[in-house]
Amino acid sequence: MKKIKFAVMLVLLLTSFYNYAQQAPPNKNKVKVSGKVFEKVSKQPLEYATISIMSPNDTKVIAGGITNPKGEFEVAVAPGTYDIKVEFISFKATEIKGKNISGDTNLGVVNLSEDAAQLNEVVVRAEKSTVEIKLDKKVYNVGQDMMVKGGTVSDVLDNVPSVSVDTEGNVSLRGSDNIRILIDGRPSNAINIAEALRQLPADAIDKVEVITNPSARYDAEGGSGLINIILKKGKNQGFNGTFIASTGIPEAYGLSGNLNYKTEKFNYFTTLGYNHRTTEGAGLTNSEYLNADGTPKGYLDEDRDTKRTSDGFNGRAGIEWTVAPNTFWTNAINYQKSTGDTQDLINYYNYDAAHAFTGTSFRLNNGDTSNQSVEYTSNLIKNFNDKGHKLTADLSISKNDDDNQSVITASPNFQNTLNNQVQKQVQLQADYVLPLGKAGQFEAGYKGSFGDLNNVYFVTDDTGANNPNLSNTLEYKENINALYTQYGFKVNKFSYLFGLRWEDTNIHVNLLDTNDFNTKKYNNLFPSAFVSYEISDQSNFTASYSKRLSRPRGRFMNPAVNYSSNINIFQGNPDLDPSLTDKYDIGYIKRWEKVTFSTSAYFEDTKDVFSFVRTPNGEVINGVPVILNRPINLGKEQKFGFEFTFNYTPYKWWRINSNFNLYNVKTTGENTYIDFNNNTVVQNLDNQANTWFARINSKLTLPYKIDWQLNATYNGEQKTAQGKNLGQFGMNTAFSKDVMKDKATIAFNISDIFNSRIMRSYTYLQNATTLESQTSYSEMQWRKRQFNLSFTYRFNKPKSDREKGGQPKNEGDGGGDYPG
Repeated sequence: MKKIKFAVMLVLLLTSFYNYAQQAPPNKNKVKVSGKVFEKVSKQPLEYATISIMSPNDTKVIAGGITNPKGEFEVAVAPGTYDIKVEFISFKATEIKGKNISGDTNLGVVNLSEDAAQLNEVVVRAEKSTVEIKLDKKVYNVGQDMMVKGGTVSDVLDNVPSVSVDTEGNVSLRGSDNIRILIDGRPSNAINIAEALRQLPADAIDKVEVITNPSARYDAEGGSGLINIILKKGKNQGFNGTFIASTGIPEAYGLSGNLNYKTEKFNYFTTLGYNHRTTEGAGLTNSEYLNADGTPKGYLDEDRDTKRTSDGFNGRAGIEWTVAPNTFWTNAINYQKSTGDTQDLINYYNYDAAHAFTGTSFRLNNGDTSNQSVEYTSNLIKNFNDKGHKLTADLSISKNDDDNQSVITASPNFQNTLNNQVQKQVQLQADYVLPLGKAGQFEAGYKGSFGDLNNVYFVTDDTGANNPNLSNTLEYKENINALYTQYGFKVNKFSYLFGLRWEDTNIHVNLLDTNDFNTKKYNNLFPSAFVSYEISDQSNFTASYSKRLSRPRGRFMNPAVNYSSNINIFQGNPDLDPSLTDKYDIGYIKRWEKVTFSTSAYFEDTKDVFSFVRTPNGEVINGVPVILNRPINLGKEQKFGFEFTFNYTPYKWWRINSNFNLYNVKTTGENTYIDFNNNTVVQNLDNQANTWFARINSKLTLPYKIDWQLNATYNGEQKTAQGKNLGQFGMNTAFSKDVMKDKATIAFNISDIFNSRIMRSYTYLQNATTLESQTSYSEMQWRKRQFNLSFTYRFNKPKSDREKGGQPKNEGDGGGDYPG
C-alpha cells in the first residue's frame, strides 16, 4: 500500500511537470513600451494585468507582458504602429488604437474600472489562483481553498507550499520548525502558538505569505524563515459581509461572520466566531529492553487513546480612518477565549524476557484547559506622495492567560497538576521608506519588543503534598530593541537590496522556588543581501543571503514537566542559548501563459542548533526506566536542499499547483550529562539524513458548476541521531456548489481520507554505564479522519471579490517591494 501511494504521488508530480508550456523564443526587438496599471477607484496597482500589442485591426498578439507587484510593465517591440490592449480579470479592458511607437515609449498610468457584469457572474477564470509565486515569497489565498472551510489556521497552513503541520500541530517550513509566525506583519503573542493556531478559524484568514529568506526589515527571529498570516479586512464600499456555518464528524460545529461598513473616510470591520470541536487521537509505543549482551530483558507496550473537546470564541473589531487623503489610521481589538477538556488514557502491558504477559496498569489524565487573550493594535501610515515615500508606526499591547489543570489517575494512586501562565507583551515599531531617483529606495526603522511571562506549575500526590522535584515557578522576561536600514536600487536588468539589522537582547530566566536566576544579554548584527536579474518580462533569477537567529521560547525554556506519561516525560531547559543561522538561496522564476514555475537551491548553516535528546533520569517504575526528553544546544547543523513549485492551468476549469522539496541535513555535536550513578556520560549525536517532501493540489470544475479539489502530501523518511522517523502520507478532498443565485456556497470536505496521517518513529537508547539498551517503535495520531459540511452566505459581496493586485492602504508586512 505504501509503494502504491508513493507511486501515485510521483506520477502526479511528474505528469504536472511534463505538461507545462514551452518557453517563447528570445525577443530581439529594439524599443520598449512601458507604463503602470492601477485600479481606478482605489488607485492600487494591479499585479498580473496583461498587456497585449497587436498589429492594427489584427487579433494576433505580436508581443506582450504582465505587470509586477507595483503594477509596472515593460514590453519590447519593433518600431511601428500598434493596437495596445490592457486587461485584468473582472475589469473592463482598455485599448489604445493606432499608437505610433518609434522609440522607447511610456504610456503613463492606465486606470482600469471594474466590470459589473463580470463581477455578478460565476466565471472560473475570475478566481485568483490559490497559490501565487513571487520572487521573494509565496502567497496562499485562503478564500479559494475549499479544503479549509470550517477548519482552523492549522488546516490552512498545512495546505501552503513549503509548509507542513505535524500531528501535534507544530508548524515547519522546508522541514524545519525553526521559524517565526507573524499575524498581520507582527509576531504572534500566543504562549502556545500551536494551540492558538488550532483555535483561530480559517474563515478569519485572508491569505498567508511564506518568506523563506527575509530581508533586514523583518525580525531576525526565525532561522528558516517567516510565515505571515494576514487577517481579513473589509474593502468594499457600503455594508457587506459573509456568514459561515459548519458542522462535522467527529462532533464539530461553528458559526462565524465577517462584517464591513465602508464610507469615504471610515472603514469599520469586524469578525466574530464560535466553534466547538472534538478531536480524537491515538498512539502506541512498543519497547524492548535489552541486557548488556543484547539478550531480551523485558517488553512494555503502551496503548494511548485521546479525546479532546474545545469551545472557542474569537472576536475582532476595528476601524480605519482616512485622516487625510494621504494619512490612514487603523485601530483594532482582538479577543480570543477557549475552554476544553482532554481525556488521555494509557494502558501499559508488561512482558518478561520470554515475552510472556506479566501484568497491566493504566494511567488516565483528565485535563481542563482555559485560555484567553486580548490584544490592541494601532497602525498609522503617512504617505508623503504617491511614489512610495511614507512613514509607518505600529503599536501592539497584549495579555494572554493560559490555565491547565489535570487529575492523573494511575494504578495504584493519583496526582494533580496545575499549570498557570500569564504573559504580557508590548511592541513598538516605526518604518520609513524613501524612494531615491528613478529606481532606488531607502528604508530604516526601529522595533521594540518587551515581554513578561509568569508560569506557576506544581504536581501533588494523592496525599495533597507538593512534589518539589516537579513543581516550580518560572519568571521569564525578554526585552529586545532593534534598528535596521536597507537600500535597494536597479541598474539595467539587475536589482539589488542590501540591508543591516542590529538587535539587542536582554533575557531573564528565574526559577523562584529554587532561587535559580539566569540572565542572558547579547547583541548581534544581521546583514542581508539580495540580487535579482530580469532575464525577460516573464523570468527572473535571484540570489540572496541573510543571517537569522532563533531564541528558545515557550516549552523549550519552561522546566515544567509534561507529566501525561510517567515513563516518557518532557521537560524544558531554561539554560538554552540562541542559535544563529547563515542562509543562502538561489532562485529562478518563469511565467508562461498557463504556468508559473519557480525553483531554488538553498543552504543553511546553523550554530548551537536546538535538538531533543532522550536520556534515562534514574527512576524505575514497575521495572521500567523513566526516559526524559529535553532540548539542548547540540552543536552545528548544515542543511542543503532543492525546492520546486509551480502553478499550471491546462484549462480554464482546471488548476494544478504542486511543491517538491528535497534536502540533506548534517548534524554534528554531543551531549554530556551526569547520570543517576554520578557518572559522566557523553552521547555522540552526529547524524546525516536525506529526506523529501511533496504536495500536489488539483482544483477543477465539474458539470453543474460543482468545484472539486483534491490534494495529497507525502513526508519522506528521515534518520535521526537516536533512530528514524518513517514516511507519512495524507490525502484530502472537497466539493463545493454555489446556490441561491450565487449568494451562497455549500462545501463538503474530508480531511485525511485514508486515516493515514500518523507519525511513526523508531528510537534506540543505550545506558553508557550498564550498556543496557532500549528500542522503541511509536505511533502518534493527533487527529483522526474528519468530515465537515459548511454553508457560506454573502450579502452585498459577490463571490468573485478578490484582491485587486495590491494591498489596502493600511495593510502590509512592514515594508515595500525593493526596486525591480
